[in-house]
Amino acid sequence: MQGQIYRSRLNRRVGGVCGGLADYFKIDATILRLLWAISILFFGTGFLVYLIAWLILPDAPY
Repeated sequence: MQGQIYRSRLNRRVGGVCGGLADYFKIDATILRLLWAISILFFGTGFLVYLIAWLILPDAPY
């Protein structure tokens, strides 16, 4: 794993949070997006967590 989590500038659909987390954990961003969508639909907390991550995580320097 890398040292810092960033929002992705290259692999983004909305805010780059899933792309950045996928880069950090070295997994496919599509899998993470599906898990996040399931979290939003079934648990309802995913949307709030996404918004907080969007505000807190900085953009990637590249």
